[in-house]
Amino acid sequence: MTVKLLSYNIYKRALFGLAALAMSPLAWSHPHSFISMQTTPVVHQDRLTGLKMVWTMDEITSADLLYDAGSATPDSPVWKKLAAEVMANVLAQHYFTEFWHQGRAVKFDNLPPSYQLARSGAKAVLTFVLPLAQPQPLAGQTYTFSTFDPTYFVDMTWNDAQALSLPDEMKTRCQLTLQTPKPDASLKAFALSLDKADAPPESMDLGRQFAQKVTLSCPPS
Repeated sequence: MTVKLLSYNIYKRALFGLAALAMSPLAWSHPHSFISMQTTPVVHQDRLTGLKMVWTMDEITSADLLYDAGSATPDSPVWKKLAAEVMANVLAQHYFTEFWHQGRAVKFDNLPPSYQLARSGAKAVLTFVLPLAQPQPLAGQTYTFSTFDPTYFVDMTWNDAQALSLPDEMKTRCQLTLQTPKPDASLKAFALSLDKADAPPESMDLGRQFAQKVTLSCPPS
């Protein structure tokens, strides 16, 4: 979802006093919204074809989506419409993801083969497949990818290594590793100094400096 949408959601919650964090000064610092992620590579005929993403939004970010969904059943047109709207925003941001192979960016397909929005308690969960434009070989290859909001308005995080999983056909020959950066105190202080109306300079690439990196490595067959 775009920064604009997330900002609007949080602003509405603050206006009506529904966000407890609004009582704290830290509520106005970056990041303002949080998404915890789970990711599994998608493989077809021994080639990497995409990434299955599960994004769980925090309660504040989820509030408007869940309000609009009301008591609709999971297969309701209401959920499908909301899912399409959220997915359109994700697509507009290039899935918030960069994928690299041998120093070159790997392109994505513009349309996900599947996506779904659902409720999990007080949180909204977006599940989709991020498709690679072309299937990629696995044997003897190493790939890296990161998912982040460039402005760091939204914190997008794999909570731990267990948030990354391999499908059965890859478990015996490939490995996923998670690298979490350790920004220095001055960078953290700068992020905390930004309120929800602020945007860091584009040249600073703030979100990238907080972005985790995942490495997928598969030794030769």
